[in-house]
Amino acid sequence: MEKRSIEYRRGMGNWEAWGDDVEPIFRAAEKWAHALAGVQRPWLCWNVDADWCLLQQRLVKSAGWTPVVGFDPRVGVPEHVVPEAVVVDFNADLNLPVLYPHFPLEFAFLFVERIAFWHSDLLLPEPKMCEVAELFAALPNGSTAAVDTAGWRDLFSLRHRRYWELIGCTTQAASRDQYEKGCGWWLNFQSHRNRAVNAVDQKLSQYYWDHGTGIYYWKRRHGGRVLSLKEGDFSSGHFSQIKFDGYKRVSPNNEFRELSRDLSNNFELRKCAEKIGVAHLL
Repeated sequence: MEKRSIEYRRGMGNWEAWGDDVEPIFRAAEKWAHALAGVQRPWLCWNVDADWCLLQQRLVKSAGWTPVVGFDPRVGVPEHVVPEAVVVDFNADLNLPVLYPHFPLEFAFLFVERIAFWHSDLLLPEPKMCEVAELFAALPNGSTAAVDTAGWRDLFSLRHRRYWELIGCTTQAASRDQYEKGCGWWLNFQSHRNRAVNAVDQKLSQYYWDHGTGIYYWKRRHGGRVLSLKEGDFSSGHFSQIKFDGYKRVSPNNEFRELSRDLSNNFELRKCAEKIGVAHLL
C-alpha cells in the first residue's frame, strides 16, 4: 500500500494503518484536554462545510450543550462559530492529511468526562435535540450511547454488526474501558494495540472492519454498557448517500473521500433546514 494511502487511512482512525505507537496521540490529547478544561457538556461538531457546521452549532447551543468544533484539515476552521463554542485543532500535532471525528473519539478518556457527537450531515428538530441532549446528560459514567443499525437479518450473524456514530455520546470511564479492552470506534479494531486482550477469541476475524464494530464487540464480549438509539428516529434528518435516491458521489469512495464536496453537491442547506423545521436558525 502506498504511503499516501496509509496516511489517509491513519487519519480516518484505522488501527491496521496506525500500528501500536499511540504516544503521539497521548501527547496531542494533553492539548485537547487543556482546550476543553471546564467546558460543560461538550458536543463535537465536525466541520466539513462551514454553513452546515454553523447550523449544527446553533442546534447544539439551543439544547444547552457547548459546541466543540473540530475540522477536516482539508477544509479548515469554519469562518463563523457561535459564542461560547470551542474550536479545537485535533490535528495540530499529528499533521495528518485528513482527520475523521472518530480519531479523537477513540481517545475521549484522555480529554473529557463526556462528549456527544454526530455526523456532519445530520440535522434534528429542536424538540428532538432537547430530548437527546437530556438523554446524553443523564448517561451514567461508564456507558456509551450510539445508534444500533442491526436489522432482523443481522440477528444471527456477526457480519456487519456495529454501533454507528450517526449520533451518540460517550463517557470517560466507558472510553477508557473500551481502550483497555482493545475495542473502540476505529476501523479494524482487531488490530488494536491492546488486541492481545481478545486474542483467545477464535471468531475475532469474523467481525466487521468498519467504524464502531469495536463498540459492538465491547458490549457483546466484555459486557460494556451501550444505550442503543434507534436509527429510524434520526433518518429523516440524515442527508447522506445512504438515505437519498439520486445522490451523486463527487469524491472517491475510499480513504480519499471528501464529504465537503459530496455534501454541497447533493444538498441545499436551506431546503434541508426547512424540511427539518430549523431554517430560522440559519
